[in-house]
Amino acid sequence: MWHDVRALNATASALTALAVLACVASGVWWLSQRPMFTLRAVRVESMYGLDLQHVNELTVRNGVLGKISGNFFTTDLEQVRTTFEAVPWVRKASVRREWPNQLIVQVEEHEALGTWGEDGKLLSVKGDVFTANLGEAETDEDHALPAFDGPPGSEKEVLTRFAELRRWFAPIRLMPESISLSNRYAWTVKLNNGMSVELGREKDKDTLHGRVQRLVSIYPQLVARLQEGRIDTIDMRYPNGLALSSAALTVPADATKPVKAAVKKKTNTKTTKQI
Repeated sequence: MWHDVRALNATASALTALAVLACVASGVWWLSQRPMFTLRAVRVESMYGLDLQHVNELTVRNGVLGKISGNFFTTDLEQVRTTFEAVPWVRKASVRREWPNQLIVQVEEHEALGTWGEDGKLLSVKGDVFTANLGEAETDEDHALPAFDGPPGSEKEVLTRFAELRRWFAPIRLMPESISLSNRYAWTVKLNNGMSVELGREKDKDTLHGRVQRLVSIYPQLVARLQEGRIDTIDMRYPNGLALSSAALTVPADATKPVKAAVKKKTNTKTTKQI
């Protein structure tokens, strides 16, 4: 009999506890649905305290706010984060709640370094390929963004090579305007004087650097020989030489004589005087 009484007391206690929990849960749910917890604002700020260049109030209002559901308690922060990271120019986002009715979103923007491939994509300074308005990336009308291309997954390798080529060509004051890595992993660089340089494949870690050094050492002589002519292409894949093409080169009738640079013909000009 005493066992039965204790069992009944235990059952009653359990039922009472369940009833209390149900009341608490119901109270919490009721409280969480109050209007004061309806989301009133989503504040967007830079992750590192820098001024945001591309993500603004209009971007958030048009592209994000309509996709956020729930209130202060029920909003899925992970879903908000992924929604923001789908916005053009956003590289990374983090989201937190701020009592009683705000979300604080910190974003890291992409910083465009150049274009990638032929699909209108951009390459960031961190080696990320992303899609955004190309016009927003080009801030300097006189200098177009460098152009990069390569097989999928080679973005960071191309970015590293760009930094190296800038250093290697600095002694002759030339800058890479485009870099291409072919599917066979051969390198081609176009410089800001319009000259395209075939560097070929890397046999070892010093192959490309050695070829560029050889070009840099002989480049002043080539320019002097061609005078005002521009070098169009140079092929540095030869172990002990190079091949170049230029509209300023002419082939002599006697093949035993060295090739000379073309001399510009003088043109006679006439002036007329109006009466």
